[in-house]
Amino acid sequence: MRTAAVVGTGLIGTSVALALTSRGVTVYLRDHDTTAVRTAAAMGAGLDEAPPGPVDLAVLAVPPGRIGETLALVQAERLALGYTDVASVKEQPLHEIEALGCDGSSYIGGHPLAGRERSGPLAGRADLFEGRPWVLTPSRDTGTETLNRALELVSLCRAVPVVMAPRDHDRAVALVSHAPHLVAALMAARLEHAEDTDTRLAGQGVRDVTRIAGSDPNLWIDILGANANAVADVLAGLASDLDTVVGSLRALAADDDAKRELGSRGVETLLRRGNAGHARIPGKHGEPAARYEAVPVVVGDQPGELARLFADVGRARVNIEDIRIDHAQGRPAGLVELQVDPTRADALTVALRTGGWTVQR
Repeated sequence: MRTAAVVGTGLIGTSVALALTSRGVTVYLRDHDTTAVRTAAAMGAGLDEAPPGPVDLAVLAVPPGRIGETLALVQAERLALGYTDVASVKEQPLHEIEALGCDGSSYIGGHPLAGRERSGPLAGRADLFEGRPWVLTPSRDTGTETLNRALELVSLCRAVPVVMAPRDHDRAVALVSHAPHLVAALMAARLEHAEDTDTRLAGQGVRDVTRIAGSDPNLWIDILGANANAVADVLAGLASDLDTVVGSLRALAADDDAKRELGSRGVETLLRRGNAGHARIPGKHGEPAARYEAVPVVVGDQPGELARLFADVGRARVNIEDIRIDHAQGRPAGLVELQVDPTRADALTVALRTGGWTVQR
């Protein structure tokens, strides 16, 4: 691929453009928001001008509800030899594309499963897609050349290609992306009118659960609207489970021993189902999830402390598999939880304590 066009210079579009530009592809940028396209161009994402002729591939980084009309427009202009998009739903845009009479042979749906809580071109990163799944959803009309161009795009962005049918994709993302976003929003909404004394107790657990609730509502209304039935199906199952666990908790608080026992079994069943589901989430590099041991270290909130800690871990010849940071309330320090191989946790604890670190283990 030598040339590409990116239509839409928000977070994903700009990140695609930055990734392609870094690999030597000449990228032409387009956006109805002239400020956004100028910002992306100033970041080195590409050129704020029309290409001299059809580019190899055009990436439509617009909301799902605008995929069909945008594809019809750029195909009429002969903007590219092939077209793909990055929308997080696939079936509804495909129906609209077919209804508009677009050329299906030169189009393939796409969805990189990567993002950030921030939006806009300034949040764009060339490495956003590295190691992340990038789903391609060919239709019955998609041509081989179009598929190959899309596969090259995924490779240039250093993502991992996954080929799925549009309907299967939408069902899957409803479960692992769209419904979880609403669940995070529902939990965060519980905090809206909470007492300040309550929210001051917020720790890593509630931060983890509500992290994605800070995303742009306007973007998510469009995404959820295009996949509403599949998301509703997931939430209906969740609502049933919630009703069951509420009943179990009420029973657990009862005076009757038999009811408490029944309630305890109900709550335990749900927690064990959660354990089993969590274990199915892929671990590092897409491999089966591994069990790590936490080594919690108190770190001062000042420049260079994390670097010093990581250097000491490296000298102990221990690999950090994952990391979480919980900031302390009312003091300039935080608790850094290092996730490591269980067989190396004791040795790391000794090494860090010898080096003067406070290890809470």
